[in-house]
Amino acid sequence: MSNLQALILGIVQGLTELLPVSSSAHLAVFPWIFKWSQIPESFDIALHFGTLLAISLFFIKDWILLIKGGFNQVVKKEKSLEGKMFWYLVLATIPAGILSLILDKLSDTVLGGSMVPIAIALIVMGIVLYIVDKTAKSDTNYENMTLTQALLIGISQAIAAAFPGVSRSGITMTVARALGVDRESAAKYSFLLSTPIILAAVIFSLDAFEFSLAFVVGVLASFVVGIVVIKFLLDYLKKGSFKGFAIYRVIFGIIILVLTFVR
Repeated sequence: MSNLQALILGIVQGLTELLPVSSSAHLAVFPWIFKWSQIPESFDIALHFGTLLAISLFFIKDWILLIKGGFNQVVKKEKSLEGKMFWYLVLATIPAGILSLILDKLSDTVLGGSMVPIAIALIVMGIVLYIVDKTAKSDTNYENMTLTQALLIGISQAIAAAFPGVSRSGITMTVARALGVDRESAAKYSFLLSTPIILAAVIFSLDAFEFSLAFVVGVLASFVVGIVVIKFLLDYLKKGSFKGFAIYRVIFGIIILVLTFVR
């Protein structure tokens, strides 16, 4: 893999991992479109490491307070918002992680690298995201989420592992909106929820990392772009909706289908 390809894929990862448009779809489709060699799994994880760094740095103060609150709630029996949300995140991550491992193996067997299922997933989830976001109420914010909401949003992550094109952030934000969580809170909780899942994937794949210039370029690109995207999305969702992302998903899915049949 050339350094230029690594740079492009790093930018793509930084943009699409954190927006509800599916990074797995884009990382599969871009090499296919440009007829590059398939991305090694180790490099895919490396790109996710870049966005993990972006999320961790952006929410570093939140994570410090969450961990401190979670510790104090168990040891000192001190109840707090941070303690509650920390244990919500822990409880939501455990079943999501187990299901993700199972469904990820299933998707490799069933899909077989075909672009058509990815395109269909992009289109279907784009339509679902649009309808849910348009019709859902914003009754709950981040501070007032319930354990049931937190668990359902967390478990929904596993669907993204089974179907490339669904998008981890896309499905969690969609489910959050369906449960009445406002847009900005849905995005924030989605970002925090993705941290332990991506961290686990990175840790389990450390031995497969190939430290090269392309590796560094890809990680840095996904990290820098990821920081910008998180800031943009949280600011945008204070007044904007998910409509634009839903439309993009449908258009991108149609383009993939057309290219598939033309080829």
